[in-house]
Amino acid sequence: MALTVGFDLDMTLIDSRPGIHACYLALAERTGAYIDADLAVTRLGPPLAEELVNWFPAEQVPAMADLYREMYPSIAVTATPAMAGAKEAIEAVRAVGGRTMVVTAKYEPNAKLHLAHLGLEPDVVVGDLWAEQKAEALREYGASVYVGDHVGDVRGARAAGTLSVAVATGPCDADELRAAGADVVLDDLTAFPAWLTAYREAPGAAPRA
Repeated sequence: MALTVGFDLDMTLIDSRPGIHACYLALAERTGAYIDADLAVTRLGPPLAEELVNWFPAEQVPAMADLYREMYPSIAVTATPAMAGAKEAIEAVRAVGGRTMVVTAKYEPNAKLHLAHLGLEPDVVVGDLWAEQKAEALREYGASVYVGDHVGDVRGARAAGTLSVAVATGPCDADELRAAGADVVLDDLTAFPAWLTAYREAPGAAPRA
């Protein structure tokens, strides 16, 4: 069976902070609500509704989420860069005959817009899944490795019985990721190709930084 590696999106493959920050400011201007965009972008990872409930009454959250997603493509996509090493990480999997997939809590159409804009081309994209829910897609596509930046990603990998490789580029630091059960913690994706080489040569002896 070909190696399949899953990746999270926000703060793993893309630095979504500038685009999301801009979108929250636009949403605040559009609705007249107060949103601390600086604070919101320090806790990326969970579903959009979990952030919006901090700024809107619960009964308004579904409508505000729809509005945010409608505004998002024209505001956030071009403002969002790739994380260092993102393209190389995907290419490293492909170079050894593997498949790549993105499994993210982000609204799937917007996730695909980011990937297309940045020229990142995973074989599969699955959106709207968070934490343990990610295990559904990881199992369906036979992923043996899942790479993410959040403790929710670690939980998803563990629920799927998938090796959890964490990158300390998001809101959770290396100690938090290890405490959550990450099998491997890397500083960022630039270290992933070398780790992958070691993992394929001797899976049980691959660096567990």
